[in-house]
Amino acid sequence: MRYSNIRLILLVILVGNAACSTAQQDVSAKGKKSHPVAASVYDFTVQDIEGRDVSLSQYKGKVLVFLNVASKCGYTSQYADWQAFYEQYTDKGVVVLGFPANNFMGQEPGTDKDIKSFCSTNYNVTFPLFSKISVKGHDMAPLYRYLTETTGEPISWNFNKVLVGKDGKPAAHFKSAVKPDDPAFIAALNKLL
Repeated sequence: MRYSNIRLILLVILVGNAACSTAQQDVSAKGKKSHPVAASVYDFTVQDIEGRDVSLSQYKGKVLVFLNVASKCGYTSQYADWQAFYEQYTDKGVVVLGFPANNFMGQEPGTDKDIKSFCSTNYNVTFPLFSKISVKGHDMAPLYRYLTETTGEPISWNFNKVLVGKDGKPAAHFKSAVKPDDPAFIAALNKLL
């Protein structure tokens, strides 16, 4: 009986050491978990609202606004603001990319089909919409992990914005209340155009 207890203890120690070793390999010198390195957003492929794969490399040379959206949020009316912005700036090489997410109080419960219908019916959204993803937590989409780790800013609520330059690298993060006509947003945008 004593021999089996010793074997069990040794097994626990070996498994624990292996887990610690693996965890140490996942931690970079900065103390953050390491993930596959991306040079820019162009390294990511995501699904659009129709379920088709879209390589973000198709937006090379454009200024991008990544917008995590929700249909049942106090900020949902911003769809209209961002659609008007998209219409005004698309000829200047700016693209708004909408990513529905249900991370904040269940405010995006619908399916991709429901979301697409809601956006087109209520706000005439024509900017690209993508399949619902997670923008925070353990199941955060790799694209949003890259965006938040690069800016150093977590997504704090629906309708956060991440502004990405023509080089595909995140340049600025803006909170939910910031609309497209906000002077700070416009100043950051103009630096990238």
